[in-house]
Amino acid sequence: MLHKKYEEELKKYEAVVSRPNEKTEEYNGIYDRYKNPVLTRDHIPLTWKYDLNPETNPFFMERLGINAVMNSGAIYLNGKYYLVARIEGNDRKSFFGVAESDNGVDGFRFWDYPILLPDTCPEETNVYDMRLTQHEDGYIYGVFCSESKDTSVNDLSAAVAAAGIVRTKDLKTWERLDNLKTLHSPQQRNVVLHPEFVNGKYAFYTRPMDDFIDTGSGGGIGFGLCDDIEHAVIDEEIMTSTRKYHTITEVKNGAGATPIKTDKGWIHIAHGVRNTAAGLRYVIYAFATDLNDPSKVIAEPSGMLIGPRGAERVGDVSNVVFTNGAIVNEKNEVFIYYASSDTRMHVATTTLDRLIDYVFNTPEDPLRSVKCVEQRIDLIKKNLEFLGK
Repeated sequence: MLHKKYEEELKKYEAVVSRPNEKTEEYNGIYDRYKNPVLTRDHIPLTWKYDLNPETNPFFMERLGINAVMNSGAIYLNGKYYLVARIEGNDRKSFFGVAESDNGVDGFRFWDYPILLPDTCPEETNVYDMRLTQHEDGYIYGVFCSESKDTSVNDLSAAVAAAGIVRTKDLKTWERLDNLKTLHSPQQRNVVLHPEFVNGKYAFYTRPMDDFIDTGSGGGIGFGLCDDIEHAVIDEEIMTSTRKYHTITEVKNGAGATPIKTDKGWIHIAHGVRNTAAGLRYVIYAFATDLNDPSKVIAEPSGMLIGPRGAERVGDVSNVVFTNGAIVNEKNEVFIYYASSDTRMHVATTTLDRLIDYVFNTPEDPLRSVKCVEQRIDLIKKNLEFLGK
């Protein structure tokens, strides 16, 4: 016989996962935001958290609690929307789970079981932030952060970040490949696999780092090629979108979603970080690279695309939005999935035409206040002339 609290909690769970989502009234012409998150800790099935047997759990306590759901890779398959979410337990360990939706903005439900990755790295302690790439070689690749303890120093918080790689064809059976090696970068995070071969090779967007947190000499988002995806080694990283002083990418930046192919170039949706008196602030920005040379930046709109708003600013790591997944469906509708404050998942929707317009027609950052004012005055003057004033 089930505990009476089970039925109560199940009703709460069903109310959350079946709740319809609505667009907010916020307008910028670029995208729409939504009132509700698409994934939260309340979307986790009860069977993942509770022992349902009253004999072994008479008080119906959470035995394996969940703290947050965030940073989801995204993919569109057979008319359905899938998020491979980072799920953080109360024990601080993260793991991956697949959530499925019919429309991409609500109704996400996790599959019965989380993903159990092949245990091929005994030193690995934590995994998170998987990017999904449907590659032209026929596989779906997941590239994620593989975190291990840094045993070279006597510091319990010291860690080493590497890029783990898995592949699948159905999001159910996963093959673990060797971690990516970059010969000139001690650590890697926020690595994304390009969806097409470049010069007959696999191409990665990297984030060279000297340290687990600090980029050090890392200048921005890198780009490198490798011959063998099963034993991926990059011996040269070319900088693409670079860090710049007094901008949203001053402290660090990193690749986010898998690049979106358009007639005008590859559109990248990435994250930038700057320092504030309240700590690091993460925002989302966009840029484009050349169709034939994906390492070459050809457009970079000024400033952020998405920043944390309202309740999004509050959470485990406040004042943060972060993306590692976006979807373009057969109608050329675009779904940008982003986490807020390392706590929950949201979606912003637009169209491919709007995204192209934003990326290629928004002015670049002139990098100095006086030039920014001149830029804005030019816009005001043009508008006033248009209005006949």
